[in-house]
Amino acid sequence: MRYIDGPAVECDLHLTADPARVWELVTNIELPPRFSPELRRVRWLDGTRGPTLGARFEGHNQHPALGEWRTISHIVRLDEPRVFGWVVLDPDNRFGGGPADPGNPGAAWQYRLTAEGDGCRLTHSVRIGPGRTGLSVVIDQAPENEEQIIERRLAALREAMTATLQGIRDLAEQPR
Repeated sequence: MRYIDGPAVECDLHLTADPARVWELVTNIELPPRFSPELRRVRWLDGTRGPTLGARFEGHNQHPALGEWRTISHIVRLDEPRVFGWVVLDPDNRFGGGPADPGNPGAAWQYRLTAEGDGCRLTHSVRIGPGRTGLSVVIDQAPENEEQIIERRLAALREAMTATLQGIRDLAEQPR
């Protein structure tokens, strides 16, 4: 797989929880930093206090190979209580992609909830690119290893996304 192909990961998990509670958790943008090894903190922008189509939020990330960086995300899909999706931009041009453009994001993330039996299935997915990201920088340093670099990144994302799904499940299945 090459970067130009839009590498992607999708993970899912069954939750024996009320889908409304799961929706509340997945749309709480301040929750993922509790489970992520990379995302440190998140906050709504422009006076927004919750998810709405077009709303923006700022994220702060840290990775041993790339240091720290900031992102701006735009909510591009919101179909309550089924789909919550956003694109991630590099507002500071940290990775050399030029001006931040929601039509050319560094990644597109999504949660999808599907009613299932005694709860719901929660799917978490990401597609990298087409805009430049930290992964682009690493590939630039060793283009002959692009496929292996992407495989390692997808494996790390899969692990982090699975941990996030499990964390959401643990919270959703707790009595309130």
